[in-house]
Amino acid sequence: MLKARDIHKTYGSLLVLKGVDVDIGEGEIVSIVGSSGAGKSTFLHILGTLDKPDRGTIELNGVPLHTLRGRKLAAFRNANIGFVFQFHHLLPEFTALENACIPGWIANRSKSEVTDYATSLLRSLGLGSRLHNKPKELSGGEQQRVAVARALINQPKIVFADEPTGNLDSASAQDLHELFFDLRRQYNQTFLIVTHNNDLARMSDRTLHMKDGKMLMGSLV
Repeated sequence: MLKARDIHKTYGSLLVLKGVDVDIGEGEIVSIVGSSGAGKSTFLHILGTLDKPDRGTIELNGVPLHTLRGRKLAAFRNANIGFVFQFHHLLPEFTALENACIPGWIANRSKSEVTDYATSLLRSLGLGSRLHNKPKELSGGEQQRVAVARALINQPKIVFADEPTGNLDSASAQDLHELFFDLRRQYNQTFLIVTHNNDLARMSDRTLHMKDGKMLMGSLV
């Protein structure tokens, strides 16, 4: 489903990615691990079209992402890619429900349809009683679950998660790990996760290892 080949990226004189390849199948949960500075987050951001490679190709469901520009790229990203980051980046002036709805509203979908689906998602994530609470009224784990609902609102082909448990306590982190696998069971959702959390990496279908801007040969299954 997702295929990237020969991805290179340089910032100034620093060569961050040195020809990285990856293949992710539909419904897979794959983790990328490696030491700080290995290039993991940069690679994830490039795959998610938040940054551009200097060289290389990326395809998602046969669409060559490296050829998209401007509004076409933004529209494709909004419709097909979800993001969960270490920090939830919820908008403080909006409720949990409104935060989850925002990508759907940006896509000009029916407001009532989006609201109904966001309500269903949040309830399935255990937040049925927190729909109208603002982020400051939610725990860290609850805020991250709202961020997951926001990532899923447009039923994306893949969700990219960058250290999604890095700002959570161990109990909330474990809950989020289990949530990813519940979502895969319910929706056949695909996840590519950058993580330093060994427990999450071990739970994944595959673990890919990066070092010094390259993907090491082989993976854990």
